[in-house]
Amino acid sequence: MSPRHILSIGEAMLELSSAGQADLWRLGIAGDTFNTAWYLRRLLAADWRVGYLSRVGEGEFSQKMLDFLQAEGIETSHVLRDPAREIGLYAISLKNGERSFSYWRDRSAAKLLAEDPAALDRALEGCGIAYFSGISVAILSDAGRENLAGALARARARGTRIVFDPNLRPRLWPDAAAMRAGIEAAASGADLVLPSYDDEATHFGDVDADATIRRYLSLGAGHVVVKNGGGPMRFGGSGGQGTLSDLAPETPVDTTAAGDSFNAGYLTAMLRGADCATAIRAGHALSRQVIRHPGALVPAAIPAAKAEIDSLL
Repeated sequence: MSPRHILSIGEAMLELSSAGQADLWRLGIAGDTFNTAWYLRRLLAADWRVGYLSRVGEGEFSQKMLDFLQAEGIETSHVLRDPAREIGLYAISLKNGERSFSYWRDRSAAKLLAEDPAALDRALEGCGIAYFSGISVAILSDAGRENLAGALARARARGTRIVFDPNLRPRLWPDAAAMRAGIEAAASGADLVLPSYDDEATHFGDVDADATIRRYLSLGAGHVVVKNGGGPMRFGGSGGQGTLSDLAPETPVDTTAAGDSFNAGYLTAMLRGADCATAIRAGHALSRQVIRHPGALVPAAIPAAKAEIDSLL
């Protein structure tokens, strides 16, 4: 196993976001686990390997996605091609800095990313960290979820650390009960879970962040860090427990990728040996910079965030 090899698993799509002028849109590539991989690649030293596991089509836009990943230094050897499907599309709408999304993904090739257990095992072989989300599992069939869970369990037994962001998206599930069951099943096999409290309160009825932590630990998760939209953050589990109440607030321009970038900052610090509290500060440093700009991938956020993360470490 190579501890300096990270594999992110999920769906990357074409992203339409405002170009700052009426009726003018900007085309990009984004998606929750891909966003985290992109920020990890920007923050980590060159000797770290960051790869992506997904499935795309054979058309022009799928090739654009692969070309973009490769240009950004993200390995694509485990992005499979599908002759009958294409990548999905989503558009971001903003109101007072908060985003909403419109999706066109019913025939997304990524829905079939976990059809082949042997391919999953090959992709996970030697990984230090495997990172996935609630969206990664929501888009799969029941069989695909079972395949992915099995492959992650086998990788974990070989020493891979499993990191999971619940990233709750009710519209991707048949109903609320299926979503709760699918999320908790995925979290039960994770070494680190990175939920967002607002979502957990809404969909699981957690009365506070401690309830979120207790619930995920009781399922078998190793450690839980509860994101809280710029408010105090709680953590608990194998990495200790505590609260951070002094994180500087930020008025967002666009909250797209706020959680995804936090996860990248957190993991970057963790991989460099930071304790949980310091890793939270690193995640917050990156997320604060990202939400000052529109869109999911923000190159302008990197210099200041990287300097702050370096100062913390």
